[in-house]
Amino acid sequence: MIKRSLGEKSFDVFNVILMLLLCFITLYPFLYVLFASFSDPSEVAQHRGLLFAPRGFNLSAYKAVFDNPMIAKGYQNTLFYVLAGTAINLFMTSLGAYALSRRNLYFKNHIMFMIVITMVFSGGLIPSYLLIGNLGMLNTPWALLIPGAISTFNLIIMRTAFQAIPVSLEESAKIDGANDLTILFRVVIPLSMPVIAVMILWYAVGHWNSYFSALIYLRDRELYPLQLILREILITNSTDAMMTGASVGDKMPIGETIKYATIIVSTLPILCLYPFLQKYFVKGVMIGAIKE
Repeated sequence: MIKRSLGEKSFDVFNVILMLLLCFITLYPFLYVLFASFSDPSEVAQHRGLLFAPRGFNLSAYKAVFDNPMIAKGYQNTLFYVLAGTAINLFMTSLGAYALSRRNLYFKNHIMFMIVITMVFSGGLIPSYLLIGNLGMLNTPWALLIPGAISTFNLIIMRTAFQAIPVSLEESAKIDGANDLTILFRVVIPLSMPVIAVMILWYAVGHWNSYFSALIYLRDRELYPLQLILREILITNSTDAMMTGASVGDKMPIGETIKYATIIVSTLPILCLYPFLQKYFVKGVMIGAIKE
């Protein structure tokens, strides 16, 4: 074994302390909201400073959240947008990435240039709104699913992953009579599961957290995603309707805990998804980082 110097040991100790400090800074805001959501509203209102445990365990905030019909409707809408949107994203991105990864595609470099330039310039909000209105998608779920069907950044990553697959596999499949769609869905995609998992995570998180498109294109509250309902609760203080039976003096502290509970309810599902995709995440992101 190589004997390590005092400087090396000190550097390792410093790194460990720094990483623990960064972990605390990153995790504590979420833990604070979690502890506050399970606390008694009056005790949270009186408490000042850091919070390391629930103060007076109380589930009244969660009861008020789940009794609100708009929360349930927002959950239902968001799940639909996440599942349908992610499926459309993966399908369209896979088709585009496969076509652009083919070596015999004419004008491939010119097409890639026109695609990449969209990462720098966009049409703007008003032209996009007019276009979606002319297509008849205003105040419909399609306004949230179709315009962002392909992310340029994700398309480039998936294209790079597809290019790493040996050409001999494609040639063998063609000898066996496979067409391009068969090669894509039977050969290319099964061999690219790490990058597919990363795409699922990125697209799903994007749909789950998205609220601006719904704010611009939707008018019917029955179509609102959960994040737009959460925005109303946090910004417009629309918690009064969720506090039936509470006195005027109790409404302010109860309203604060309801906000905390709403944040936890809207954040927890996507946090539960990440551990199942974590093993693919680093491998998928690193695809294309090294050229040999």
